[in-house]
Amino acid sequence: MTDVPRRGRVSLAFGFFAQGVAFALLVTRIPAVQDRYGVSDGLLPVFLAAVPVLAGVGSVVTGRLVRRVRPSRVLRWSQPVVLLALLGVGLGEGMAQLAVALGAFGLAVGALDASMNMLGVSLQRAYGRSIMLGFHAAYSLGGIVGASLAWAGAHWGLALWVSYLPVVGVLVPAALVGSRWYVDRGGEEGGAGEGGLEFRVLLPLCLVMAFAYIGDSTVSNWSAKYLQDVLGSSEQLATVPYSVYMVTTLAGRALGDFGVRRLGALVVVRGGALVAAVGFAVVAGAPVAWVGMAGFTLLGVGLCVLVPQTFAAAGRLFPGASDAAVARLNVFNYVGFLVGSPLVGALGGVWSYRGAMLVPMVLVLVTVVYARSFEAGGADRYGGGHERARAADVGRGGNGL
Repeated sequence: MTDVPRRGRVSLAFGFFAQGVAFALLVTRIPAVQDRYGVSDGLLPVFLAAVPVLAGVGSVVTGRLVRRVRPSRVLRWSQPVVLLALLGVGLGEGMAQLAVALGAFGLAVGALDASMNMLGVSLQRAYGRSIMLGFHAAYSLGGIVGASLAWAGAHWGLALWVSYLPVVGVLVPAALVGSRWYVDRGGEEGGAGEGGLEFRVLLPLCLVMAFAYIGDSTVSNWSAKYLQDVLGSSEQLATVPYSVYMVTTLAGRALGDFGVRRLGALVVVRGGALVAAVGFAVVAGAPVAWVGMAGFTLLGVGLCVLVPQTFAAAGRLFPGASDAAVARLNVFNYVGFLVGSPLVGALGGVWSYRGAMLVPMVLVLVTVVYARSFEAGGADRYGGGHERARAADVGRGGNGL
């Protein structure tokens, strides 16, 4: 293994980390954004929905753009745009400025998510062993750091721009420096064209991606309300499940690559889906708040493996068109994000929140049916469960401007 892929792996992991920080700083300060701009409760869902919709557009555009431009270059410039757009959210004065900042954030996030997963998939193939979960662990760590910074800003009553400016001031130059070591695809690995991409074959993975994000958005948007309103917890205790979920997600992803190397993606994905389904069942049937918290903890352990392994499976399934497959697949992460929270809210309103928790449980169980897609297109352990002694040619590193 040469220094080039190692540097590329570290720099890409930092890109995932920075994205986790930025996204958490935005979503955890939504109430402050609403107060700053005077956004009504009726208008707020429109602004929030616009971000994943535009991110989907950005992902589709990136899928076409990388036919001519290396994914590393897309990632190199989309990451600073995301961070500067975050700062724009904190600096704006009127509703129009907020709309522009969120629009830029959404489009750039789509390009960023797609391009960094493209690089992750091609780098994993070059390594010859599972490393995708490690990248997403860096994202989870960034989310925890970002949420902690957001809590500190809210606790000290800091203006949004005061909270955001130091973070952006550190991460933008660091990301630009780190981007010099991004590693692009090489040879047959990770071709950008769509000639070999059959959507019918990719569809099971798209559904798994959407279902995983429906589960994730259920936890992030409804765990606190569920514990407080349904299980009768205190307001303080109701904030704990999502924090525990984030920590268990980080731990599961940090250890998950080892599991994939030893057991294979098929076993890990099926196991994760079953654990997540048990978690939803525990939440739905919990008699008291502490049992509900145990269910949300299981959800972190189970759901954490699904998204990284879905991207990795797309790379194995379409080795000659993995960039196009990742870009198409990435759109369904925003579909799941858009569908999950309103779905649970609507079912909770017309039925019950306990019953609503059974719907993502069923959707996650469907992943077990589709799990065969995770071993299609080649060995899901890259060599039968053992790491390769050396990496394949990874193509170009040190991209310059």
